[in-house]
Amino acid sequence: MAKKIAIVTGSRRGIGRGIAEALGKTGYYVVVSAASPNADETLDAFREEGIECEYIQCDVASTVARKNLINTVCEKFGRLDVLVNNAGIAPSVRKDLLEVEEESYDRVVNTNARSMFFMCQLAANKMIEFQNKGGLETYQPRIVNISSVSAYTSSTNRGEYCVSKAAISMTTMLYADRLAEFGIPVFEVRPGLILTDMMEASKAKFGKFIEEGITPIKRFGYPKDVADSVVALCSGLLDFATGQVINADGGFHIRRL
Repeated sequence: MAKKIAIVTGSRRGIGRGIAEALGKTGYYVVVSAASPNADETLDAFREEGIECEYIQCDVASTVARKNLINTVCEKFGRLDVLVNNAGIAPSVRKDLLEVEEESYDRVVNTNARSMFFMCQLAANKMIEFQNKGGLETYQPRIVNISSVSAYTSSTNRGEYCVSKAAISMTTMLYADRLAEFGIPVFEVRPGLILTDMMEASKAKFGKFIEEGITPIKRFGYPKDVADSVVALCSGLLDFATGQVINADGGFHIRRL
């Protein structure tokens, strides 16, 4: 297949959906993926916009499901140009650091960090395989990992989430280093306060923080803000900056006084 192929995990809704839509509009055939049985509404909306897409169910916490996703796409299309690791979860219940249970820690870290490490591994090996085979004109694969400002911001009532996002940062650095010899750039995007349905419960709280100046740009971010960063990283214009972190956070990372 001549068209470039992009997989976006956790793309049935929210940030992932925004990323999948943006990549689709730039010409990628998009494989939408999430743990849910289907994503009919998302696919219908994309197709109305002229985006070529399909859905493959994948709970990224499952080794079998991860392998099925990557292998199915690679066998069907004979290429994988972009992997965006976006899928992630928050703790079911926020608890103080002194009360976090191992079950919650394992669930969050396995889904957010462990899965991303091995998704990168699976995709990287396939990308190298396609490079060695040849025959793909202008084949330049890329990997983009979506983390969070929680990678460096302490939230002691959801410590397992912060740990999982910090692990994504190191995963990105490691794979950027290892895959540089193959010319495969790996990047990280750190969203800040992004307005999605998952933010609704905390919208008033964080809206107040924004008004008080926690971010230099005084508004919530939107999925499109994160998606635009991903599209820029997949454009080929930033490949020499492999391992770079893009903070899609309204300037939160400036940490001003």
